[in-house]
Amino acid sequence: MRFEILSSDPQGNARCGLLTTARSSIRTPVFMPVGTAGSVKALVREDLQAMGASIVLANTYHLYLRPGHEIVRGQGGLHRFMSWNGSLLTDSGGFQVFSQRELNRIDEEGVEFRSHLDGSRHVLTPEKSIEIQRALGADIAMAFDDCTPYPVEHAQARDSMRRSMRWAQRCKAVHRPQGQALFGIIQGSLYPDLRRESLQRLEQLDFPGLALGGFSVGEPKQAMHEMVAEIAPLMPADKPRYLMGVGTPLDLVRSVRSGIDMFDCVLPTRNARNGTLFTWQGKVRIKNAQHADQDAPLDPQCACRVCRSYSRAYLRHLFLSGEILSSILNSYHNVAFYLGLMREIRRCIAEGGLEDLEMRLRRGYDGEE
Repeated sequence: MRFEILSSDPQGNARCGLLTTARSSIRTPVFMPVGTAGSVKALVREDLQAMGASIVLANTYHLYLRPGHEIVRGQGGLHRFMSWNGSLLTDSGGFQVFSQRELNRIDEEGVEFRSHLDGSRHVLTPEKSIEIQRALGADIAMAFDDCTPYPVEHAQARDSMRRSMRWAQRCKAVHRPQGQALFGIIQGSLYPDLRRESLQRLEQLDFPGLALGGFSVGEPKQAMHEMVAEIAPLMPADKPRYLMGVGTPLDLVRSVRSGIDMFDCVLPTRNARNGTLFTWQGKVRIKNAQHADQDAPLDPQCACRVCRSYSRAYLRHLFLSGEILSSILNSYHNVAFYLGLMREIRRCIAEGGLEDLEMRLRRGYDGEE
């Protein structure tokens, strides 16, 4: 994996880069559509390619439980299994285990948990997480971490973070195939001293990329942005910086201005299935009666095929009728909007105007956060 900075914002920390894996060249800042079980919900490969997606995120925990990483390995790896020629990043499974804390037990060795599918017991360790990601064949794998809850006392956050750092060292010691990069994950909740300590420990391990984890777990949005703005500029400038699980369109541009290069989030596809659509004017709740007779496109400033071909009235009809096509069209638009937003962010970094872009989004999304 290679990463180079192509341009930067002279008035801030934002930068454009080129992240190169064996399978694709990825322009950063980049948004990675989430393909939890080896599928970006309601979208096929040709859709993602048409939108310009170059990297997709897949979920270690879910693919381990079903169909099983050995089956995926036997099918030639996840790229071949899901017929995806671009790059793949797999998360470690740590966040999914965290999100089901009532079903798990954490100790120094790893996490014992019950499957949400059938209640069967499993143990996930740092070594096991890397073995699963090796079998999946990801281009970028993530170190196994203990995602700290919120709110949390300083002592508990410290113990959790330091456990994650010991686990990161164990992940680094596991052999991986040539060409698979391993990123470390900075933890520490909303405590600046713990985040700095976590960063320092990971820098000693010399990962080719670093991520900020442990956000979007219930903390105030402004507190998250303040922490990202404090820690992101301290992360190595010559390596990609990844903010995990974030976020809204305004979150993305604010975090880019702090120096973040990579993002993933389920919001575009999850909200699409629930009838909430992202536009340059703000969120549109397509079920609302005001759209019942509107012949206008969803977003006149969007060039995706949904906005070129279908009216708000038709999208509302599909959603209220429970048609499968509703999820398909809504998901296509939302993911296309996010990828288009990232292209506009990159243009603004290179040519100027990133602050104006943030103000433009604030007019549509302030109060929606």
